[in-house]
Amino acid sequence: MTANQRITDIHCLKCGAPAAFDIVSQKYVCSYCGGSVGIQEAVQEKQVFRKIQRDKIRNTITEYSLFHAECTGCGADIVFEENEALADCPFCSRALVRKEYLNAENMPECIIPFAVTPEEAEQLLLDWCGNSRKPEARQLKNLSGRMTGIYLPYELIEGPVSLTAERMDGSREYRCEGYIREEFVNRSRQLDNILLDGMEPFDTSAMKEFDFAYAAGQRIKTADLPEDALEKRIREEVSLSYTPAVRKVLQTKAVQTDAFVSGVIRLPVLLPVYYIADGELMAAVNGQTGKVSVRALKKTKYYFLPWWLKAAGATMILSLLLFGALCLFGMNAQESMAVSGMTGFFFLIVTMCLYSDTQHNDFAVESGREIYTSGEKTFVRERGRLVLRDKILERKAGEPVFFETLDGKNVPVELRFATVPRILYMLLTAAAVIFLPVIIALFLNGFDFRRLTLGGSAVWFCITVPVVPIVFLKYGAAELYSNPWIYEIRDDGTRKRYRKKPDISFMKTILPDLLENLYTPPQCFGIWACIGVFCFMCWLTAFGF
Repeated sequence: MTANQRITDIHCLKCGAPAAFDIVSQKYVCSYCGGSVGIQEAVQEKQVFRKIQRDKIRNTITEYSLFHAECTGCGADIVFEENEALADCPFCSRALVRKEYLNAENMPECIIPFAVTPEEAEQLLLDWCGNSRKPEARQLKNLSGRMTGIYLPYELIEGPVSLTAERMDGSREYRCEGYIREEFVNRSRQLDNILLDGMEPFDTSAMKEFDFAYAAGQRIKTADLPEDALEKRIREEVSLSYTPAVRKVLQTKAVQTDAFVSGVIRLPVLLPVYYIADGELMAAVNGQTGKVSVRALKKTKYYFLPWWLKAAGATMILSLLLFGALCLFGMNAQESMAVSGMTGFFFLIVTMCLYSDTQHNDFAVESGREIYTSGEKTFVRERGRLVLRDKILERKAGEPVFFETLDGKNVPVELRFATVPRILYMLLTAAAVIFLPVIIALFLNGFDFRRLTLGGSAVWFCITVPVVPIVFLKYGAAELYSNPWIYEIRDDGTRKRYRKKPDISFMKTILPDLLENLYTPPQCFGIWACIGVFCFMCWLTAFGF
């Protein structure tokens, strides 16, 4: 492997150059010769690499005098050199039981070596403490010198992922494809996964093939997370990585995502970490980049309100705003309160209809611990010194591409929900419904605005003014987010709106029933009476009383 190549690279089967994944075609494509590599072929390439590495580890383990210790408290299993004095567990401070170590199967195939010395890690933690006023900072200062450097087991995830996404206030499921790059998943059962997540990311350009020489003077924690739990954690972290991008597309934070990762490449790897734990106080320093992560001592509670309470709160706020506006424009307090109270009933109906679909938001109290970090800036070693890195290391989750089945084909698409044209169309439609008698009246009197008598449509206004906003808030929003405008993404990158063929099946089913009601008693009497009243309203509006 050359210096410019990475362990995670997928190589073209024709020329051997690195191939990049194309989400639309679902293949790795070589930029040099145009060759392609299938997903399963890419997975097979890394399986061969892993087998070669495991054989190498198995053949060299007998050359090293290693022991391992099992914690009597949390169950952590730590590998270390024979002559190292190791008595207490670095994760829970319980006693350790030493045993000879000859099991090569627990060793990953890859490793990112330590680049930060223990003294530098200690100073970085103290620097964070000096810049923070939190109680965790004061306690960590008193624990100076107790930080332990250790290689922790992770699973490196890279490859194509499939996701399903759903708005929590909707019923439609969306499908998208993505590509996750260099995502590390913690394989330790005892450690706080969120704390360790706070000190990421790592720079994978420094990743090496594992050799026991890296264990010299260092401790190694073996993986103890069961495979089914690891699979679940991988899916959760991939979903979490893509949630911000999915929220942006679906235009809401209330989304549920579920990831499928059968096509990803998985490489067990050891990552360098400095760790300190004292009861509920936990902190970690990235042993490669120097990023600090500290877990809050106390749990933070998050309250989720039921939809009906949100509706009541929104109604109160709207009523108070109306009351204040009326008082501001000169109406006395008593009259303002009366008008606000009567209008508040209308507000309540509207907000109840608006929030009634958010059935997932029942009353609940959840708790969790905040994670404090030293920021996005990280360090790199240059000429023997630890200096700030010029670029920010970022997690690399590619932009998701959404797919829809259009006319029997799986097509990459762009979804557009609450666009300006759609919202304007809804508002114009709502205005047209409210002022329908006025519009018809204008046609009847030849657009003579001076003869219009709006009082002729008073009954219509009394019905439509409260009803139309409710209908459009409840069903119009559902239409926006359940039936987005779909644009096909062509091979040349252009977009073309897909227009579904109109469904005229109702002409043979619903329409005959509606027409039948026009001449079938007794309902026909009510229908014709309503039509007559509406026509009379239009005449009165057009020509007056």
